[in-house]
Amino acid sequence: MVITLRKQTADKQGGDEGAPLRYGATWEEGAARAADARQALRALLGHAPRTGRAAVPAALAVDAELAASELVTNAVRHAPGPCGMILQLSGDQLTITVWDSSTEKPAVKKADPRRIGGHGLHLVHTVSDRVVVALRETGKRITAHLSLTPKQSTIGLRGIALPG
Repeated sequence: MVITLRKQTADKQGGDEGAPLRYGATWEEGAARAADARQALRALLGHAPRTGRAAVPAALAVDAELAASELVTNAVRHAPGPCGMILQLSGDQLTITVWDSSTEKPAVKKADPRRIGGHGLHLVHTVSDRVVVALRETGKRITAHLSLTPKQSTIGLRGIALPG
């Protein structure tokens, strides 16, 4: 089940810039799509200025979309069953939490330009300030924390070099 962001923000979130903006979605097995995660993130970040917050820098928005997309993709590929995502924008931080039904701790693989696939979690760690994995009896939660304070970047995406 996905609650549209427009409905949620209008019904549950006022214009108090101190209150966190939140969005949550739950998908049945096979229903989650990375594109939905990116769209929800864009909607949340687009709503932020309407609550008195400053607009999120474009480079950070791209990094956040990448993190959300990769986390949801990993949940779909590596965990049977339902999954979900929680986005929260508060203070100077954006958190992206994705939960799934796998109790296996994900491994971050070293970057290897010769390998096809297997780069997602490495990218999430690269664009995030901190990534926390919480294993549970019924699955896991992975939370990417991104600071809203712009960082110096030499080539975009917070300085990462994508495999060619």
